[in-house]
Amino acid sequence: MWRRNLSSSSSNSTRALLNEKKWDALVIGGGHNGLTAAAYLARSGLSVAVLERRHLIGGAAVTEELIPGFKFSRCSYLQSLLRPSIIRELELARHGLKLLKRSPSSFTPCLDGRYLLLGPDKDLNHSEISKFSIRDAEAYPRYENQLEKFCEFMDPLLDLPTPETLQHVASLSARMKNKLQKSEFWAHCLRQAISLGQKDMVGLMDLLLSPASKVLNNWFESDVLKATLATDAVIGTTGSVNTSGSGYVLLHHVMGETDGARGIWSYVEGGMGSVSSAISKAAKEAGTHIVTDAEVSTLMIEDCGAVDGVILADGTKVHSKVILSNATPYKTFVELVPENVLPGDFLRAVKNLDYSSGTTKINLAVESLPQFRCCNLSHPDAGPQHVGTIHIGSESMVEIDLACQDAVNGLPSRRPIIEMTIPSVLDKTISPSGKHVINLFIQYTPYKPSEGSWEDPAYRELFAQRCFALIDEYAPGFSSSVIGYDMLTPPDLEREIGLTGGNIFHGAMGLDSLFLMRPLNGWSNYRTPLRGLYLCGSGAHPGGGVMGAPGRNAAHEVLKHIKSL
Repeated sequence: MWRRNLSSSSSNSTRALLNEKKWDALVIGGGHNGLTAAAYLARSGLSVAVLERRHLIGGAAVTEELIPGFKFSRCSYLQSLLRPSIIRELELARHGLKLLKRSPSSFTPCLDGRYLLLGPDKDLNHSEISKFSIRDAEAYPRYENQLEKFCEFMDPLLDLPTPETLQHVASLSARMKNKLQKSEFWAHCLRQAISLGQKDMVGLMDLLLSPASKVLNNWFESDVLKATLATDAVIGTTGSVNTSGSGYVLLHHVMGETDGARGIWSYVEGGMGSVSSAISKAAKEAGTHIVTDAEVSTLMIEDCGAVDGVILADGTKVHSKVILSNATPYKTFVELVPENVLPGDFLRAVKNLDYSSGTTKINLAVESLPQFRCCNLSHPDAGPQHVGTIHIGSESMVEIDLACQDAVNGLPSRRPIIEMTIPSVLDKTISPSGKHVINLFIQYTPYKPSEGSWEDPAYRELFAQRCFALIDEYAPGFSSSVIGYDMLTPPDLEREIGLTGGNIFHGAMGLDSLFLMRPLNGWSNYRTPLRGLYLCGSGAHPGGGVMGAPGRNAAHEVLKHIKSL
């Protein structure tokens, strides 16, 4: 029923429209960024169609009922990064978006019987950290304040296109306007830097360039606190806490907010598919046509190097002079664009982007909540330890690094790093009464193990049981509570969701792949070498996560281009 409800936008009448008219804009992919772009374009009066390959919309921000009665946020599982401007401008609350704040926001159990709770309550943080280090308890508020300053500096950059030079031949007035806009952009950055001050600017540069281990070691002495914070620096990456630039990934994951509260991650009632559903409702209200089971097989390119539409897998031709691709850069340029159309150096650069992944997601239906040994609780009710993100197997940064080194050697981590969340504690709409939905975000799992294969059911089962056994060390009996599970390894994420290499960000978020260099140097403003083709997904600035900014920014670039014509 859940699948039918979300895919109901694919009607016979809507499909019939596809080849009966020439659309002002087509969007390839009904993930949250594609839907966001479509909503803004349609609100500006354009005729827009979204073409989604799967039977339901949402991309990685999707809810699926894979086990009867249990609704899984199958890929992305928490919300914080969705831009406030999008929530406000598209009126997503009116369209059904309901955020469920988590407090405490994290819980780290230890095998020695101790544990660490952290969250928005400053008194709780001080009390909890003091169990491990008084010095760290005093330093933690200063650490949070500094990160908040850095986020305020970075925040305006997320909602704006980069100050990229116009690639195609443009009129004199367009070139002058572009120069003026770039000057205004850099002037704004200079004012922000002056406001931040030299000391904090140096601190920001240190964070951006340094390994997360260096940053956290300079702030704190407690292994458990450092490891808890360090998971934000490696999540979704193949890097270690000792990888240079991992400090930026840490910052990226605290940039968001929930209802104005900075750095607070929330569950979404109904699962992450509710984010995509709310955006799609705003898009459809503005006139967007959304078609599921509509896989794009190739782009139609005119002799002059401009797009003319797409051909679907069933042979249907859909015409438009403007196409926005929510697919990864690799999928867009290597698989959808015909051969011998793009410049050779551009295509080589796209192929050489880092699409590696070390991530596996396991979604579980369980009979009961895990009972953590360190909490000395034996009753079935949810406690503060069940509300936030539960960090399993990462009591020190050394453990995180060892898990990463296993994957470097081609092996799934012998003791994986697991982030466990239990959204059904706060969201009563996604599981039967008394039972629960659990998300496991797991690192590190190489795309191609050196021994064994993810295509082998026995190999997959062995790794899943390894993860469950690790949780059993902290919560005895957890394995016996499992009703069923769904596992997505990197190849599964690529095949099912379209994430090249299984990379959840559409490409690595290293410093060489951000801002003016995302996805490629010289092509950071959503435009491409093909006239009328734009990127609007996470492979474009400002990057990955359920943010919506690439979709919103790309739509504004399209509208500026159309206006200039």
